[in-house]
Amino acid sequence: MKWCGMNKPGILFEHSVKINIPFHDTDAMQVVWHGNYLKYFEIARDSLFAEKGIDLYDYFLRFHYLFPVIRASVKYIAPLRVRDEIICTAFLLEARRKIVMDFTIRRVSDNTLCATGTSEQAAVLFTGTGMDLEIPKEIRAALEASNDT
Repeated sequence: MKWCGMNKPGILFEHSVKINIPFHDTDAMQVVWHGNYLKYFEIARDSLFAEKGIDLYDYFLRFHYLFPVIRASVKYIAPLRVRDEIICTAFLLEARRKIVMDFTIRRVSDNTLCATGTSEQAAVLFTGTGMDLEIPKEIRAALEASNDT
């Protein structure tokens, strides 16, 4: 696996989604507004969870755990424009103390790497008694499960 020209060790799972850039995500020059890159990361992250059989909202309703994003960053490399078709890939790196993912966004037409990023999510037990600092066993097991089955 290549990651910006380097080997990226420690990838537990990767998942990609194809997105067509809509007009409403762009500015007057038809360039994607910088904040929307985080939205594309979220789409890939949510799709990765779904692929692993995880519904974080349902998990909250049943067990009272929230999974807020506690850190996120984006490196902008090449602009995205209206009607570009992109592939956003989420790379799961950690799922024990926090959920850590790296992301890439590539334009389909020429395979240009347009952005990279990262996010971290914590597990917060929403009972008013404090914060749990470990990802729940069920979520960890689903994320760490092999896809060979």
